[in-house]
Amino acid sequence: MQSYTIGQAAQLLGVSPDTARRWADAGRVATHRDESGRRLIDGRDLAAFSVQLAQGGDDEETSYTSARNAFPGIVTAIKLGDVAAQVEIQAGPHRLVSLLTREAVEELGLEVGMRATARVKSTNVHIDRT
Repeated sequence: MQSYTIGQAAQLLGVSPDTARRWADAGRVATHRDESGRRLIDGRDLAAFSVQLAQGGDDEETSYTSARNAFPGIVTAIKLGDVAAQVEIQAGPHRLVSLLTREAVEELGLEVGMRATARVKSTNVHIDRT
């Protein structure tokens, strides 16, 4: 079975190695040591954990949507026009940009630095406040 180092797992999950290490230390994902003492995560365990993260884990509210491709991240820029707005989210290594109405940005209360989830369906990017 394929195993991943903490660094490799962090890259696949879109987080820092420190975050992945803290999750392992807290028992959120199981690890074992190889012959040289490195901590490894079994591929099946990592896959299950990544699905749990994508679904928001058990400490966040359940979200119901038809847009399945979710990119949780942080709002890095908002450009407001009279009617339209542009919102940028950095989700791990991915930068997503959504064009939406100014009213939608205001109703969601979006601000730079806040957590948000970009949901992609076809060629549209939807923003969920998280």
